[in-house]
Amino acid sequence: MADLDPEDAKIITLARSTRARTGAAEGAAVRDTDGRTYTAGTVALSSLKLTALQAAVAAAVSSGAQGIEAAAVVSSSTVDADSLAAVRELASSAPVFVADASGEVRDTL
Repeated sequence: MADLDPEDAKIITLARSTRARTGAAEGAAVRDTDGRTYTAGTVALSSLKLTALQAAVAAAVSSGAQGIEAAAVVSSSTVDADSLAAVRELASSAPVFVADASGEVRDTL
């Protein structure tokens, strides 16, 4: 994470913490255009299934966020198209950092 902007490193740390705290398959964090952050883990109920990124975007939108500056996902898998689409609906070019459990960024979408 050494080459990242401190604010981007922060959302990766928040995503890691959320994943570790909840024991979820994924953790995610988004920063809105006002600088507020929202975090979430995977939601896996019988009646509702959301990736961590979808849940974090939903938290931001339900709190009134009008746009997203950046997002981070900590996962052992890739970001699916629907999760990326949730971010892109609010920000066509915001970076989405995909990191492993150690916080090492594997990809930026």
